[in-house]
Amino acid sequence: MTYKDELTKAMKLLAKDKKVIFLGQNIVYSGSIMSSSLKDVPNSKKIELPLIEDAQMGMSIGLSLEGHIPVSIYPRIDFLIIATNQLVNHLDKIEEMSCGQFKPKVIIRTAIGSTKPLYPGLQHCSDYTEGLKHMLKNVEVIKLTRSKEIFPAYKHALERKDEKSTLLIEVADLYGEK
Repeated sequence: MTYKDELTKAMKLLAKDKKVIFLGQNIVYSGSIMSSSLKDVPNSKKIELPLIEDAQMGMSIGLSLEGHIPVSIYPRIDFLIIATNQLVNHLDKIEEMSCGQFKPKVIIRTAIGSTKPLYPGLQHCSDYTEGLKHMLKNVEVIKLTRSKEIFPAYKHALERKDEKSTLLIEVADLYGEK
């Protein structure tokens, strides 16, 4: 299966869980490379948002605290940076700040932007994986560099018994590869 096929299979798995809800840009309406991997996800499980990255992460935390498992989708990691306030200062630390009372479980999906067929410029294809790993001590960061890693990684994020959040970083240039 191709990288994109594995992503589609993983999104279908997530969608089957009654607690899962998807939110982000280009999830109901196509417009990013990730859109097509959500074709098997019912629109009733999707919340299309405008470009409000920081608020989106805050909404994801709130949905999690209400018992949902949000899949918060940021089509490019470059724009996840806008949400690092909520990601680093809130999601990553809320369990400690609440003395274990709150354990938000959010699945964050993002991608290192494609450089093919055209180079889009520095603000669209950077790789911040290592920087995020250094900043986050309670959110697991997983970079998906091979198609066979995708389904198990998303399944792990969904079925975590420790209720921790997971940030999954895809590589857009691999979407057509096996």
